[in-house]
Amino acid sequence: MGDVKTPRQWFLWSIALIYVCAFASTYVQIPGLYGDEGILPVRLQVPKVQRPLLEQESLLCLGPYLGLEPQQTLELMCLLGVALGLGAVLLEPLRDSLIYLCLQALYLSLYNVGGDFLHSEWDVLLLEAGVLAVLVAPLGLLHSSYRYHDPVSFWLTRWLFFRLTFCTGVSKLASGDPAWYDLSALSHHLENQMSPTLLAWYVHQLPDWLLRLGAVVVLQSEIIVPLVTFFAPIRRLRLFGFYVQLFLQLCYILTGNCSLLNLLRITLSFSLLDDDHFNSNSSPKKKKGQDKKPRSYGQALVSYLTLLVELAVYLFILYSFITLFKIQINWEEKTLSSKTSFNQNGFNAFLEVFQELTIWIGVLHLTSEAFHAKLSCVCTRGIASKLWSLLQWAVITAAAAAVFALSVVPYTSMAGMSVSKVLPAVRDAYSAVERYQLVGAYGIQHRLISAEGRPEIILEGSYDGLTWTEMNPMYKPGNVNAVPPIVGPHQPRLEWLMWQAAQGGDDTSPWFTGLIQRLLQGKPEVVRLLQVDEAQYPFSQRPPALIKAKLYNYHFTDPAKDKTHLQNWWRRQYKKEFFPIVNLDDPTLNKLLEESGLKEKFPVQPGSDTPVSQVLSLIRGHVKGLSGSLVLSTLLATLAGIFLIKAILSWALGNRKPRPASADHKPKKPKEPSEMTEKSQAPATSNRGSKKDSNEKKDTDRSPRKRK
Repeated sequence: MGDVKTPRQWFLWSIALIYVCAFASTYVQIPGLYGDEGILPVRLQVPKVQRPLLEQESLLCLGPYLGLEPQQTLELMCLLGVALGLGAVLLEPLRDSLIYLCLQALYLSLYNVGGDFLHSEWDVLLLEAGVLAVLVAPLGLLHSSYRYHDPVSFWLTRWLFFRLTFCTGVSKLASGDPAWYDLSALSHHLENQMSPTLLAWYVHQLPDWLLRLGAVVVLQSEIIVPLVTFFAPIRRLRLFGFYVQLFLQLCYILTGNCSLLNLLRITLSFSLLDDDHFNSNSSPKKKKGQDKKPRSYGQALVSYLTLLVELAVYLFILYSFITLFKIQINWEEKTLSSKTSFNQNGFNAFLEVFQELTIWIGVLHLTSEAFHAKLSCVCTRGIASKLWSLLQWAVITAAAAAVFALSVVPYTSMAGMSVSKVLPAVRDAYSAVERYQLVGAYGIQHRLISAEGRPEIILEGSYDGLTWTEMNPMYKPGNVNAVPPIVGPHQPRLEWLMWQAAQGGDDTSPWFTGLIQRLLQGKPEVVRLLQVDEAQYPFSQRPPALIKAKLYNYHFTDPAKDKTHLQNWWRRQYKKEFFPIVNLDDPTLNKLLEESGLKEKFPVQPGSDTPVSQVLSLIRGHVKGLSGSLVLSTLLATLAGIFLIKAILSWALGNRKPRPASADHKPKKPKEPSEMTEKSQAPATSNRGSKKDSNEKKDTDRSPRKRK
């Protein structure tokens, strides 16, 4: 693989931008989720017995030293994360290992106290990618220009990208999901995903055979393509894998909103690129006939063999596409039929073989990168430089080998794989550092796609128990006439948990009990999680006396079958009662609150008046009442404006620079007609002589004495 300076910078820049989105999105939701009047107050997470600072799993313990309450400490952590992330996005010198270490520590602190709201798959992925950013980014304290170990540390991002993509695809089939075995998954997935977009409704109306073909493309892109392209020694195969994954993520974004998971996948896909890919697009085209050296016989043979191997890989992908899914084209009806030619037992047998094979491929590939990096260190000039570069190489290679070994444990924990082949020492080491989220497991949270529709929890409130009014949230289906919203890259944590609870049917979670309690109390911080606009919330003037929750199955409307107008985006069917009718004095509610610890009384602490607390209150006052999607859109638009201004200024300053006048473009005096006539009548020999004399004159003019 070639140099990775440019894709490494893209990776670090993108990780910083994702940190900005993650911290800003969490900051907006802190009062409703973790405030003293929130669903799960963060004071419940503060240990009653103080432990040494180094043993704390969160920076929340630093709040009392700064005179801050737990909620304000979380807000300060988020604002620091936004500030550091913005600095790394705008200024290249701040893309330093120490900056990413601070970002990692801040987000890990939020993760450890965030409870269910922050324990999503993209949070785990961001923490692992943040660890890799610490290894990939340069350490400014060393002030070293020797970065021969970059390919070693950057290779870890490709290994993470492979694990994420391969495990995501494998989990669809290893879980035995019938929707993926009969290839009807996309017909139901578009409406079952967390936050479908308007485009998802239109894609849902496509013919069934086309959606089945799309399911085949998804499985091929997530299982077969990573196996044969991500670690291929041929550069064009890696580029093919990159563009396939980029296309897949763009489709996910357009139909399911832009989530941090999609952004992280695109960021990790940069590991498949190298500097030659960018240089080939930006370098000027060579003129025809410009120094073309004929290739030797050996070079031509290697080129032809490489091309044959590349064609063989493409043919293998096409062959598996047709045979594994029995693709048949009906030319008369202009349709395509497909079905899987294997069962779950056959797939598990395939997985057992390729599990160990992919791990050994990773070992060989990492060894190769480490060997080439060491060779580059040995070839440096100077003994001091050679020793210094070898020391850096040894540290980074040891860290990369440790991270790779730890990642094997969660990689083998998905369905269908066996963890018994992992060395006991590696498993023990993984257990010791598991709380730091150095490596994560992906694909194990796969949920079966239901053909019955999208289950949704609908909250209803009433004053008298006779008239009930729905409390529709902003970011998930409620009103059947509401257009699917644009959410990303904001991550609405409450809607995400409600979506998961509807699929799992769990109504006894502490967060759901806290939600019911706060809505009955009419706490504005929690109400703003559902609706920022008071006009859209039916109980903005007075909280409801009673609340209940129902479970509905939602489907995208089909104008041809349902005979509905376009304004009806959803149709729904009542399934069952999810949560019984309760009020604030209901024994059932009080019992659940006591079991969750939400009835525990805490002494009211007077608000601190430190300068940091005042600044935090001022910032919160400006953000209060704004939706998370609006805050993030404004933040990203501001960043885009700054980059646009920088580009315009750079272009303007570049055009104003005076161009040095060359000797060939010096102004010449017009010649007299007589001189032109004499020149035309002069013989050829005199022309050669005059040319020689002029050259001698130029050489004389260039002498030091003449210049003086």
